[in-house]
Amino acid sequence: QVQLAESGGGLAQAGGSLRLSCAASGRASSVYGMAWVRQAPEKEREIVAAISWSGATSYYVDSVKGRFTLSKDNSKNTIYLQMNSLKPEDTAVYYCAAGRTASNEAVLTAANRYNSWGQGTQVTVSS
Repeated sequence: QVQLAESGGGLAQAGGSLRLSCAASGRASSVYGMAWVRQAPEKEREIVAAISWSGATSYYVDSVKGRFTLSKDNSKNTIYLQMNSLKPEDTAVYYCAAGRTASNEAVLTAANRYNSWGQGTQVTVSS
């Protein structure tokens, strides 16, 4: 497993922007994909965006396509989620996650495939 340290989040108005960062550390025995997973009160956990080990392949849930951008800095083992045009329905606790993958380009799109989790950061979007 790897250790994940999140930063960013906070309060934004609808239409505004926030940026989340997640730095991975520790010794990994294999390549791993990373993701941002969010959970709002009384809602199921959902993967917002996920990225491959190489950073070349990514996945977005339909509700954030065109608004959120996930990127990775391989030199820092850090992923960034740029969130633009925020909506009140984006309000949730956002968790960074990492999970082993079979290849450099594999993207994990199921939350139960991730076995390392950050502590979570609150994102609140006011209308």
